[in-house]
Parts: sequence; C-alpha cells; structure tokens
Amino acid sequence: MKNKFGFSLGECRVLYELNTPKKIQDFLDNIEYNLEEEGETCYSPRTVLKKRKANCIEGALFAAAALRFHGHKPLIIDLTSVRDDDHIIAVFKENGYWGSIGKSKYTGLTFREPIHRTIRELAISYFEDYFNYEGEKTLRGYSRPINLKVFDKLKWMTSGDNLFFVEKYLEKINHKKLITQKMVKNLRIVTPLAMEAGELWMSKKGILDKVKSKS
Repeated sequence: MKNKFGFSLGECRVLYELNTPKKIQDFLDNIEYNLEEEGETCYSPRTVLKKRKANCIEGALFAAAALRFHGHKPLIIDLTSVRDDDHIIAVFKENGYWGSIGKSKYTGLTFREPIHRTIRELAISYFEDYFNYEGEKTLRGYSRPINLKVFDKLKWMTSGDNLFFVEKYLEKINHKKLITQKMVKNLRIVTPLAMEAGELWMSKKGILDKVKSKS
C-alpha cells in the first residue's frame, strides 16, 4: 500500500507520527549525522527513513517531505557562507510566522520556533551560531523559499538515487545578502567557550576529530 506521494505503508506510519515540526526535529536529532565517509551523498527522504541518518541537505529534504505529508508546503532555503559550508533548512509557517527545521553537526543550527516575521529575520537568527573552525562568523546570505514540488517529476521524496539535482539548483538561484562589507570588517571572533558549545554535539558523539580531518 502506498499513499499519493509514493511512500509505503510502513513509511507512512513513521511520517504519520511526525505530525508537528517539533516531532520532525526530534526525529532528526535522534538519527545519525551522515558524514559521507564513502563518498558524497544526497539522500531522498525515503533513503533517510531506511538508513536512519542524514546530513544537512538530507535532513532538510526529509523535513520538507514530512511537513508536506501533514499539509504544509515542502519548502527549503539555502543559507550561504564564506570559508564554510552552506546550510540548508526546511521552513514552515504557523499563524503567519516562519520557523525552521534542520540537521547539523552544530548545536545552534537546527530548529527555530515559528516566531519570525520574515525569511530574512529567520535567516539572521542563525548568524551568531554559524562559524568555522577558525572562529569566524561565516553566514552571509539566504535564498528565497524553494518549493520542492518543482522536483515531483523526479520523485525527490522516494527516489533511490542521490538528489544532486537539488544541490545544483540551489547553486544557480539568487541569494540575498544578510550583512554589508563594513559589518564584516567589524565582526568579533567567536570565543573558545562559544565554539566549544557549538561543537558539543560532535564531541559527545565522538566525531569531531573525524570531521576536522576531512576539512
């Protein structure tokens, strides 16, 4: 048995339980972070369900699919950076305000409550927690919300193949700047305490050294 999105009965049972953004975030928090140790991946939501692990974009795609399952639009935005990786999050609206769901190696780059009036306001809420191993605050821009419905013909929710076409699409679209060059020059370096707090999840999982060795 499959639903209209192509998920199996077993998959539907899992998604049915994830009926709030908070529950979707809890699910992502409780699965493994995909370090892509055997090569780059971009799992579909079905593959995330099967493997019980996800990286940043895989987590966002899964969250968007779970949100769609419960009547939301499947929306993601791309946060861009310098000397760092971009970060993709799923976004949703409740009572006219934006919130988000994410999967990250860093503790501060995941869930945001739906209290943000605009996408810019939501994006900039990630600024202080978005830094690299040198302690630089690296977040610089954000995209408009992308409705993943545009990829329905490619079966983005249930494909067994990597969804690299989503990554390529995000690379081509326009992004808005969050801060000016003058602001950049005056940014404070992240303190060691803040860096330690941001990396807490990785340290507890014993994967911090693995991540740094790949950078």
